[in-house]
Amino acid sequence: MSAEALVERILALPDVAQVVADETSGVPETHWGDRFFFVGPDRRRPFATIVYHDTPGFDEDSRLDRPGVFRLNVELGRAEFQRRFGYPPAELPDRRSEVDFSRVDEIQPHPAYGLHGWACVLNPGVGRLPEVDRLLDHAYRRALARHQRALDRESR
Repeated sequence: MSAEALVERILALPDVAQVVADETSGVPETHWGDRFFFVGPDRRRPFATIVYHDTPGFDEDSRLDRPGVFRLNVELGRAEFQRRFGYPPAELPDRRSEVDFSRVDEIQPHPAYGLHGWACVLNPGVGRLPEVDRLLDHAYRRALARHQRALDRESR
């Protein structure tokens, strides 16, 4: 599956907005083109991202410098992360040696944000789509609930 097809799937969810990093966003040029998906207008916390570049010295384990490789990142939260991987996010630092973060088409903890309940998959294949869709739906629903809580706080 191409990154563009994945973008279309995410944008098909109701009330989802996309921000594409570019020169005007203030991010380094190495991240131009990375995509961030949000629910609600605040745009502070994405529920999913698609990235095409490593961050030198911080997030290089996926080896996104390989031609055509991109990474879908999805915020699962602690409970879903533990259900999916069999251990809580806090244990990821002790389990890093068990994960090959550069493997394609395998859902795994995010190399940098797994500690915060994020998962990722490099170049998900068509056979992986039902699972990817389920995880995206989970992250989307979490974002929707977070957005609704913010609206409720504002209306008080």
